[in-house]
Amino acid sequence: MSTPHTQSAPLSPSPQGRTGRAVVVGSGPNGLTAAALLARRGWDVEVFERNAMIGGAAASSDLLGPGTTVDLGAAGHPFGVVSPAFRELELTEHGLEWLHPELPMAHPLEGRPAAVLHRSLEQTARELHGDGHAWTALHRPIVEHLDRHVENILGPLLRVPPHLTDMVRFGLRAPWPASALGRVLFRDEPARALFAGSAVHAVVPPGSPLTSAFGTVFGAIGMTHGWPVAAGGTGSIPAALASIITAHGGRIHVGQEITDLAQLPPADAVLLDLTPRQVLALEGVDLAPGFARRMRNWRYGTGSSKVDYLLDGPIPWTDPRVAGAGTVHVAGTVAELQHAEAEARAGRLPDRPFVMVCQQQAADPTRARGVVADSTVVWTYAHVPAGCDTPVDGLIEAQIERFAPGFRDRILRRVASTPSILEAWNPNLIGGDVAGGSMGGLQQVLRPGLTFSPHRTGTPGLYLCSSSTPPGGGVHGMAGYWAARAAIQDLHDDGR
Repeated sequence: MSTPHTQSAPLSPSPQGRTGRAVVVGSGPNGLTAAALLARRGWDVEVFERNAMIGGAAASSDLLGPGTTVDLGAAGHPFGVVSPAFRELELTEHGLEWLHPELPMAHPLEGRPAAVLHRSLEQTARELHGDGHAWTALHRPIVEHLDRHVENILGPLLRVPPHLTDMVRFGLRAPWPASALGRVLFRDEPARALFAGSAVHAVVPPGSPLTSAFGTVFGAIGMTHGWPVAAGGTGSIPAALASIITAHGGRIHVGQEITDLAQLPPADAVLLDLTPRQVLALEGVDLAPGFARRMRNWRYGTGSSKVDYLLDGPIPWTDPRVAGAGTVHVAGTVAELQHAEAEARAGRLPDRPFVMVCQQQAADPTRARGVVADSTVVWTYAHVPAGCDTPVDGLIEAQIERFAPGFRDRILRRVASTPSILEAWNPNLIGGDVAGGSMGGLQQVLRPGLTFSPHRTGTPGLYLCSSSTPPGGGVHGMAGYWAARAAIQDLHDDGR
C-alpha cells in the first residue's frame, strides 16, 4: 500500500463538543458533503481517497496541456446550483463561484435554427412559436415553485415529501416517456428535441417510462437557475467542500485505497461513497442479508466514452447562437436520439450516438489561459454500450460536423477516455456508467432497492452515500447529505 498523503488542519474544539467519529471512504462530492456536514456538527471526521486528488468524478486537470483546465468527469451543474446541501454548507463562502453562459442549453437541428433553452420560461416559450403555450403549461407549475420541487426530488422517494401538493403536480408529469409526451404536447421538432434532450440526462432512451421527470426538471432548473459551470473547473467544488472539512478539524487522506474495513480507524459511522460492486468487494464488511441481496442484484447502465478537445477557436456552429450555450445536445431529431440511446442500451454502438458537448469557456474564459491565442477547450462524451472501448472520436466529430462544418479543421489536440480508462481512474464509473447504476426501470426511484432507509446498510454504523442511493447521479452532494443525517440520527438514538 502506498504511503498516504494528508490534507489536514489541526483539530479545533467545536462549541457543541464532538458528538461522534466518522470515517468516509471515497472523496466524491457525496462523500465530501457527508464529511463536511458531520464535521460542522462537531464530529471527528476522516476521509480516505485512493487517488492523488480528491473529487472523484468531479475533478479537473490540465489534461490537454499546460494552461488548460479540463473537467475530467462532470462539467455542467444544474443540480449543483440548486442543491440544498451545497446551500446549507455555503460553498460560495469557501471559494466556489458559479459562472453562467449566455444560454444554459442548445439542441442544434439540421436545416433550421437550433432549439435553445434560456434562463427564462417566457423567452424560451416565445422562441418555440406555436409550441410556446404548451411548453409554458408543462413547465410553469414547476418553474414557479422550483425550490420546493428540488426539495421533494433530491431525497428518498419512499417518504412523505416536504411539499406534498407540489409532488402531486410533478407526479402528473413524471411517469410518461419523454418522447411520447413530447409528441402529444408539441407540434414541432424544436420543442420535442429540447424536451427529449434534457430527458436523456437519465442515460436511458427517451421512450422509457419516467423520463419526462428528467426532461421537466432539467428544463425548469435551466429556465430559473441556469446550468452553470464552476469557475476554474469542476474541481473547485470538492475544493470548497474540503475547505469546510479541514476548517472544522477534519482530515483528508489521499493516495490510500481502502480494500478492507480493518484498514480504517475505529468510528461510530463508516460512510461508503462506493457503488454496489465495490461494496461487495470490500473485506471485513458483514452485510445484512437484505442489503447484500440488493447489492448483488444491482444493474449498471449505459456507458459514456469521453473525448476532450483543444481547438484553435470556438466550434463553428451553423447557428451562431449555439456558441453561447454551456451545454449542447448533439443528436438531431428525437427519432435519431431514441434510436441512438436504444442501440447503446442494447449493447450496439450507434453510428450516430447521442453526444453531449460542454463549452465551459462560454462562461469561464480561463479554461485555455496561456495556450494558443483563441484556443478553446471542449468537453464531449458519447453514450455507448457499457464497457465498449471502441474509439468514438470519429463518431463524435462526425456528429458535431453535421451542425458545425469545419469542426475537425480546428482540432489541435484530443484526448480520448474510453469506459475502461474512466473506470481505471474512478472505479465508481463501472463500464463507463456515470450515474452509479442504471436509471432505467425501478432503479430510477428505488435506489438501492425497496427500502425506507436507503442509506443504511442494515449493519449498525455502516452507511452507503454514493449515487447508487437517492437521489442518484449528479454533482449535488445530496446522497451524502442524507447518509450523514442517518448517521446523526442513529448516534442520537443510541443515547450518546
